[in-house]
Amino acid sequence: IPQRTIWVSRRSPYNTDSPRAVAEDELLRLGGCVLNLAGLWGGERQPKNWVGRVAKSKEDVKGKKSLHMIHGHDVARAILAVLKQWDTAKGQRWMLTDGFVYDWWALMSGWADVKAQQGEEVHDEEPSDQAKWVYELMDEERVWALPRSMEALGRRYFGREFWDHFGLVPLKARI
Repeated sequence: IPQRTIWVSRRSPYNTDSPRAVAEDELLRLGGCVLNLAGLWGGERQPKNWVGRVAKSKEDVKGKKSLHMIHGHDVARAILAVLKQWDTAKGQRWMLTDGFVYDWWALMSGWADVKAQQGEEVHDEEPSDQAKWVYELMDEERVWALPRSMEALGRRYFGREFWDHFGLVPLKARI
Protein backbone atom coordinates (compact mmCIF):
# COMPACT_ATOMS: atom_id res chain seq x y z
CA ILE A 1 0.00 0.00 0.00
CA PRO A 2 1.44 3.45 -0.84
CA GLN A 3 3.07 5.15 2.14
CA ARG A 4 3.54 8.84 2.99
CA THR A 5 7.07 8.03 4.10
CA ILE A 6 9.65 5.38 3.31
CA TRP A 7 9.73 4.46 6.99
CA VAL A 8 7.10 1.84 7.82
CA SER A 9 5.98 1.63 11.44
CA ARG A 10 3.30 -0.21 13.37
CA ARG A 11 1.02 2.76 12.74
CA SER A 12 1.53 2.92 8.97
CA PRO A 13 -1.41 2.30 6.63
CA TYR A 14 -1.80 -1.30 5.49
CA ASN A 15 -4.05 -3.27 3.16
CA THR A 16 -7.03 -3.88 5.43
CA ASP A 17 -8.63 -6.17 2.82
CA SER A 18 -5.97 -8.90 2.90
CA PRO A 19 -7.07 -12.07 4.72
CA ARG A 20 -4.14 -11.73 7.13
CA ALA A 21 -5.04 -8.11 7.99
CA VAL A 22 -8.70 -9.03 8.48
CA ALA A 23 -7.69 -11.79 10.92
CA GLU A 24 -5.22 -9.54 12.74
CA ASP A 25 -7.77 -6.73 13.05
CA GLU A 26 -10.31 -9.17 14.49
CA LEU A 27 -7.74 -10.43 16.99
CA LEU A 28 -7.02 -6.84 18.06
CA ARG A 29 -10.75 -6.09 18.30
CA LEU A 30 -11.07 -9.04 20.68
CA GLY A 31 -8.27 -7.68 22.88
CA GLY A 32 -5.41 -9.74 21.48
CA CYS A 33 -1.95 -8.63 20.45
CA VAL A 34 -0.28 -8.86 17.02
CA LEU A 35 3.45 -9.24 16.51
CA ASN A 36 4.37 -8.51 12.90
CA LEU A 37 7.71 -10.22 12.37
CA ALA A 38 10.36 -9.07 9.95
CA GLY A 39 12.06 -11.97 8.15
CA LEU A 40 12.59 -14.75 10.67
CA TRP A 41 16.07 -16.23 10.91
CA GLY A 42 18.06 -18.52 13.19
CA GLY A 43 18.90 -22.20 13.38
CA GLU A 44 18.45 -23.67 9.92
CA ARG A 45 16.92 -20.43 8.60
CA GLN A 46 20.01 -18.57 7.39
CA PRO A 47 19.56 -15.66 4.96
CA LYS A 48 22.79 -16.46 3.11
CA ASN A 49 21.18 -19.76 2.10
CA TRP A 50 18.29 -17.88 0.44
CA VAL A 51 20.41 -15.92 -2.04
CA GLY A 52 20.27 -18.53 -4.82
CA ARG A 53 16.50 -18.70 -4.50
CA VAL A 54 15.71 -14.97 -4.34
CA ALA A 55 18.33 -13.77 -6.84
CA LYS A 56 18.51 -16.16 -9.78
CA SER A 57 19.46 -13.48 -12.30
CA LYS A 58 21.17 -10.12 -12.54
CA GLU A 59 17.73 -8.56 -12.96
CA ASP A 60 16.63 -10.17 -9.68
CA VAL A 61 19.70 -8.74 -7.94
CA LYS A 62 19.00 -5.30 -9.40
CA GLY A 63 15.55 -5.31 -7.78
CA LYS A 64 16.82 -6.27 -4.33
CA LYS A 65 16.91 -3.36 -1.94
CA SER A 66 16.23 -3.52 1.81
CA LEU A 67 15.91 -6.58 4.01
CA HIS A 68 14.61 -6.62 7.60
CA MET A 69 15.17 -9.54 9.95
CA ILE A 70 14.45 -10.81 13.46
CA HIS A 71 16.08 -13.80 15.14
CA GLY A 72 13.86 -16.52 16.59
CA HIS A 73 15.48 -16.09 20.02
CA ASP A 74 14.42 -12.44 20.06
CA VAL A 75 10.90 -13.39 18.97
CA ALA A 76 10.69 -15.73 21.98
CA ARG A 77 11.90 -12.92 24.26
CA ALA A 78 9.30 -10.60 22.73
CA ILE A 79 6.49 -13.08 23.38
CA LEU A 80 7.56 -13.42 27.01
CA ALA A 81 7.68 -9.62 27.37
CA VAL A 82 4.17 -9.32 25.95
CA LEU A 83 2.87 -11.92 28.40
CA LYS A 84 4.59 -10.23 31.36
CA GLN A 85 3.21 -6.81 30.43
CA TRP A 86 -0.11 -7.90 28.96
CA ASP A 87 -2.00 -4.84 30.19
CA THR A 88 0.07 -2.58 27.93
CA ALA A 89 0.39 -5.10 25.09
CA LYS A 90 -3.24 -6.11 24.54
CA GLY A 91 -4.98 -4.48 21.65
CA GLN A 92 -1.66 -3.44 20.12
CA ARG A 93 0.09 -4.24 16.86
CA TRP A 94 3.89 -4.33 17.10
CA MET A 95 6.61 -4.68 14.47
CA LEU A 96 9.55 -6.86 15.44
CA THR A 97 12.89 -6.25 13.74
CA ASP A 98 16.47 -6.40 14.95
CA GLY A 99 16.78 -2.67 14.26
CA PHE A 100 18.91 -3.04 11.15
CA VAL A 101 18.04 -2.14 7.58
CA TYR A 102 20.15 -4.55 5.55
CA ASP A 103 21.22 -3.91 1.98
CA TRP A 104 20.75 -7.05 -0.11
CA TRP A 105 23.66 -6.04 -2.34
CA ALA A 106 26.01 -5.68 0.63
CA LEU A 107 24.90 -9.06 1.95
CA MET A 108 25.32 -10.81 -1.41
CA SER A 109 28.74 -9.25 -1.83
CA GLY A 110 29.73 -10.29 1.68
CA TRP A 111 28.60 -13.84 1.00
CA ALA A 112 30.55 -14.13 -2.27
CA ASP A 113 32.28 -17.27 -0.99
CA VAL A 114 29.08 -18.89 0.24
CA LYS A 115 30.32 -22.40 -0.64
CA ALA A 116 33.33 -22.00 1.65
CA GLN A 117 31.11 -20.54 4.38
CA GLN A 118 28.89 -23.62 4.17
CA GLY A 119 31.89 -25.86 4.80
CA GLU A 120 32.32 -27.05 1.22
CA GLU A 121 35.87 -27.50 0.00
CA VAL A 122 36.60 -24.78 -2.55
CA HIS A 123 39.64 -24.90 -4.81
CA ASP A 124 38.96 -22.21 -7.40
CA GLU A 125 37.73 -19.43 -5.08
CA GLU A 126 35.20 -18.28 -7.65
CA PRO A 127 32.72 -15.75 -6.23
CA SER A 128 29.00 -16.38 -6.50
CA ASP A 129 27.16 -15.12 -9.57
CA GLN A 130 25.19 -12.81 -7.31
CA ALA A 131 28.37 -11.14 -6.01
CA LYS A 132 29.60 -10.64 -9.58
CA TRP A 133 26.26 -9.14 -10.59
CA VAL A 134 26.35 -6.78 -7.60
CA TYR A 135 29.69 -5.37 -8.75
CA GLU A 136 28.47 -5.04 -12.33
CA LEU A 137 25.38 -3.19 -11.08
CA MET A 138 27.48 -0.97 -8.83
CA ASP A 139 29.40 0.12 -11.92
CA GLU A 140 26.25 0.58 -14.02
CA GLU A 141 24.40 2.54 -11.32
CA ARG A 142 27.45 4.45 -10.09
CA VAL A 143 27.34 3.03 -6.59
CA TRP A 144 30.77 3.67 -5.11
CA ALA A 145 30.53 1.54 -1.98
CA LEU A 146 28.27 -0.74 -0.01
CA PRO A 147 25.97 -0.60 1.80
CA ARG A 148 23.97 1.73 -0.39
CA SER A 149 22.39 4.83 1.10
CA MET A 150 19.14 4.57 3.04
CA GLU A 151 17.46 6.52 0.24
CA ALA A 152 18.55 3.90 -2.31
CA LEU A 153 17.21 1.05 -0.18
CA GLY A 154 13.59 2.18 -0.31
CA ARG A 155 11.26 0.82 2.35
CA ARG A 156 12.62 0.80 5.89
CA TYR A 157 10.98 -0.71 8.96
CA PHE A 158 10.93 1.22 12.22
CA GLY A 159 10.81 -1.56 14.78
CA ARG A 160 12.28 0.20 17.80
CA GLU A 161 8.88 1.00 19.30
CA PHE A 162 8.47 -2.53 20.64
CA TRP A 163 11.92 -2.70 22.22
CA ASP A 164 11.59 0.79 23.71
CA HIS A 165 8.12 0.08 25.14
CA PHE A 166 9.15 -3.19 26.79
CA GLY A 167 12.59 -1.97 27.92
CA LEU A 168 14.50 -4.52 25.87
CA VAL A 169 16.98 -4.64 23.00
CA PRO A 170 17.48 -7.48 20.52
CA LEU A 171 20.19 -9.95 21.55
CA LYS A 172 20.69 -11.48 18.10
CA ALA A 173 20.89 -8.42 15.89
CA ARG A 174 23.13 -8.36 12.83
CA ILE A 175 22.86 -11.37 10.55
